[in-house]
Amino acid sequence: MITVKDLMSHELYTLKPTDTIQQARELMLKKRIRHIPIIEENGKFAGLLTKQDVLEVSVSALADIGLKERNELESHVPISEVMISEVVIAEENTNLIKAANFMLQQKHGCLPVFKDSKIIGILTESDFVKLSLYLMKKIDDYS
Repeated sequence: MITVKDLMSHELYTLKPTDTIQQARELMLKKRIRHIPIIEENGKFAGLLTKQDVLEVSVSALADIGLKERNELESHVPISEVMISEVVIAEENTNLIKAANFMLQQKHGCLPVFKDSKIIGILTESDFVKLSLYLMKKIDDYS
């Protein structure tokens, strides 16, 4: 059986609830990610911040303010005010097909992956795209 730990991204980029929307935007742009696990100072998982969450509270580029002013405004909004606190998670040994069906049906873009109550990775739509490309190349090799 293939499990979520076989496909998940192991490299996590995290922030704290006290970090700001501006910091989240910068991390997402720098690392080219759309989901950030939010971790308390004590290491406890606090929630999830998505690109959509950031976009919903960000000042529009169409607003009549400059980048400096936008960054100033966003530097005062803590992630804790925007993040999703009630997050569906997957245990590391969750069947990958079950996780994929759940993500598709519920329209979730990711599932944080846990082992013994600690986040160890994140399973995203991008992981499934990478898997699809790998499988398509394998099929193409046999054709």
